[in-house]
Amino acid sequence: MSQKKRHQQIITKLNIEGQVFVKELASSFGVTEDCIRKDLTLLEKAGKLKRVHGGAINARVNLHHTNVSQRVELYSKEKKIIASKAVDLLKEGYVIFLDISTINLEIAKLIFEKNIAVTIVTNMIDIMQLYRQNSTVRLIFLGGDFNQARDGFVGALTNHLIRKYRFDISFIGVVGIDLENNVVTTYETNDGLTKKTAINASKRTYMVGESVKLNQDGNYAYANLDDFTGYICEKELENSQLKLLGDHQVELI
Repeated sequence: MSQKKRHQQIITKLNIEGQVFVKELASSFGVTEDCIRKDLTLLEKAGKLKRVHGGAINARVNLHHTNVSQRVELYSKEKKIIASKAVDLLKEGYVIFLDISTINLEIAKLIFEKNIAVTIVTNMIDIMQLYRQNSTVRLIFLGGDFNQARDGFVGALTNHLIRKYRFDISFIGVVGIDLENNVVTTYETNDGLTKKTAINASKRTYMVGESVKLNQDGNYAYANLDDFTGYICEKELENSQLKLLGDHQVELI
């Protein structure tokens, strides 16, 4: 097998499984482990993956999908799974915060469908519009500065209003989660500051994001893993990822 074809198959396997191992690849391709290490080094230099001990993982990327309209149709199946898990954490009478996040929109839709008697506090316009119809849900909408992505309000006034609350649970959207460096990111500074304000005003706070977010980055680091109670995603994670979450006392839901 040519090196080019081997590289293609390594990337294909990586995209499917999220991680590859030197020993397994060497056995699969019938080459030496040293050969595979050289392959991984070349692919890392090309920005195709990231080397880790014993193998490689997907390279971290920044997709620059700053508008909700760019993200709303992505990973729709995974978002619905995450939303279902999030709603299972709710009890009637809770006061919850949903920030600007396409997954939080799915959570709001599911709460509406189930007619769960909670109070939703949000700064996301799409969630506000959803609750124009009659519902047992009480909706409180927070104003402030209209954010650049035109999907909600952020900034000093929004943060001031958030500080007045003590939320039972907050669900916070993420652009990227860097387990190794203990960093959680979003795209815009003001959005990040508003997210962090909500975290500080909450008894329990959960990151909501598809597992692909573990290999993505935003431009502004608004929190550390330690700031969260848990992480809600659509599937089980690798043992190495679970260990890193556990090191920061973050529960996987």
